[in-house]
Amino acid sequence: MPEIGGVISMFWEALNSAGRFAAAAASSGTTEQTMNDVIDSATEVTAEAGEEVNQFIRLFQDNLPDIIAFGIRVLLALVFFFIGGKVISWIRKIVRRSMNRANADTGVCQFVDSILKFGLYAILIFMIATKFGVESSSVAALIASAGVAIGLAVQGSISNFAGGILILLLKPFTVGDYIIVTGEGIEGTVKEIQIFYTKMATVDNQTVVVPNSILTENSLTNVTARPERQLDLKVGISYDADLRKAKKLIEDMLRSDEAIIQDEDVKVFVDSLADSSVVIGLRAWVPTDKYWAARWRLLEEIKLTFDDEGIEIPYDQLTVHVKKEE
Repeated sequence: MPEIGGVISMFWEALNSAGRFAAAAASSGTTEQTMNDVIDSATEVTAEAGEEVNQFIRLFQDNLPDIIAFGIRVLLALVFFFIGGKVISWIRKIVRRSMNRANADTGVCQFVDSILKFGLYAILIFMIATKFGVESSSVAALIASAGVAIGLAVQGSISNFAGGILILLLKPFTVGDYIIVTGEGIEGTVKEIQIFYTKMATVDNQTVVVPNSILTENSLTNVTARPERQLDLKVGISYDADLRKAKKLIEDMLRSDEAIIQDEDVKVFVDSLADSSVVIGLRAWVPTDKYWAARWRLLEEIKLTFDDEGIEIPYDQLTVHVKKEE
């Protein structure tokens, strides 16, 4: 390409020179000898341009076998990469099926699949590079020298990788658990445990991607670790209301609710004597997957039942006494 650019430049230079000579001849009445000089100059430049073109053609013809060989190697590398990708997908599928038959944890399956994919593609690229004539020792030296720099640049990713391994070994949670990251204000249902991060789905179905290092460096609350969960509610009634009647109504609601585990202890008690209400506490056990439905249903039933029975649920209010001066 540089030879073609040189030829074009020389051609335009010849044309410009011819134009200048022609303009000078026309303006000053030059002789026929001057016109012959112009023609000779243009002919010389054209010959040089032709020589440059011939050199480029000879260069292309001399290197044509190497160009064809390089193109074939590139084509074979692409074909090899495509076939290798299909083989990697087949291997990953076999490993996933084997782990599923062994009833392995879903998080472990996802983590192993991520590592397997990364490692196999690294091996595939290494093999393609060696097929291009790159020495394996040179590639290894390049990887070793770049490893230090890459390690310093991706310290956070390394800590995330270590965090993923700790999550799989210690199992503070598994896929499907609802967790709360206390220090970060993050909560949701665990969907995937990957090499560097964990995906969670919030209550409103938003996807939150959390680095594994955050999950291992902060305290976690695993809400769904156990099959049952304690329901803890508090309701305030007026000091003028019938306390025994209110407790009896709440006990009847708990005994008749289908979500309450009747084999477990059910408690209804006076939690505190607040400024403007008597606070009644209730505790019962429900299946974890029915916790929120039971909570919302009981709160609604308590309000409606208390309204029907004339039991007042007070709200905060302030009574001001004005003292008259005599």
